[in-house]
Amino acid sequence: MTPIRPTEARVDLGAIARNLGRVRAVVGAECGVYAVVKADGYGHGAVQVARTLERAGARAFAVSLVEEGLELRRSGILAGVLVLGAVYGEAHAEALRHDLTPVVNDLETVERFALAARRIQRDVVRLHVKVDTGMSRLGVPVDELEAFLDGVARLPEIEIVGLATHLASADAADPAPTGEQLRRFEDVRAAVARRGIAVRRLHVANSAGLVRFAESRYDAVRPGLALYGHAPVPEVAVPGLEPALEWTTRLVALHEIAAGTGVSYGGTFRARRRSRIATLPLGYADGYPRAASNASEVLVAGRRAPVVGSVCMDMFMVDVTDIPEAALGAEVVLVGRRQGPRGPVEITASDLARHAGTLHYEILTGISKRVPRVYVGE
Repeated sequence: MTPIRPTEARVDLGAIARNLGRVRAVVGAECGVYAVVKADGYGHGAVQVARTLERAGARAFAVSLVEEGLELRRSGILAGVLVLGAVYGEAHAEALRHDLTPVVNDLETVERFALAARRIQRDVVRLHVKVDTGMSRLGVPVDELEAFLDGVARLPEIEIVGLATHLASADAADPAPTGEQLRRFEDVRAAVARRGIAVRRLHVANSAGLVRFAESRYDAVRPGLALYGHAPVPEVAVPGLEPALEWTTRLVALHEIAAGTGVSYGGTFRARRRSRIATLPLGYADGYPRAASNASEVLVAGRRAPVVGSVCMDMFMVDVTDIPEAALGAEVVLVGRRQGPRGPVEITASDLARHAGTLHYEILTGISKRVPRVYVGE
């Protein structure tokens, strides 16, 4: 269907493929890559991103949910798919039927996979074990590892082929917490080796870790944000990253208001002068954060226009008084770069996140399904 509303998120798949190459240049040819495409490819479209990366040579992907893995399989993705999050309900057999590789966090989950294997007559279940070295979210506690391994040893269907943890502070200024996590992981690695378990894959590093802590790369890394052209913080950027998503719309209404006139719900903005106010056809239901009200800005004709008044569900307003080129139908850049009168100007996902008091992860993953994705650069 051709979209009628002039709002879209344009995704450069070529940039994503090139970002994968940049990650590989950092970690080296011998290090594997689990390309993280959870949360619909960080809002970029998991299926389209995975197809692009598979053509670019990616041999494994990582998702958070079984249903995300099933979406990839039903779309024809043949590469390995690692399910990083917990497996819920009766999804264990479904994961095995579609050759998804589970990452397990407790013995009960392992037992459920063993039971599912018997039910569908699967001889071997190959899985990865996550240990909690300091994130306190998911994972086998380090002090419970021996009991966990004792339990696994009683399940002949189960083969541990991977060992993982998650870095909680790889992008923080202080390297000490990450150093402690890596020390604990080394202890776990040694304990598993003493059991004679031949682990094929050790993976720890996220986008920040793979840049900042070379010792965290092990056999494979799990880049997410970096693939889409962003660094968790500027200090740990993969060199040369290209942001892959641009978010645009167009002006749909223009009106003059007198000094003192309020704009939007509650009149949280009042014009200090006679002003020219433009209306944009999207709002917080599309993922533009309401917290950016009276704080953020957009680009119109290569100039910055401030957001004025409260962001509504389906619309919000900007002040274009000082932009004479602003006309009905003019392009508006919410996230992206344009040439301005004095050179290039840009609004990044990080800029918008800062104005809204949140993270660029949330901006990217929060762009809703109401916003069509348009793919270029394939």
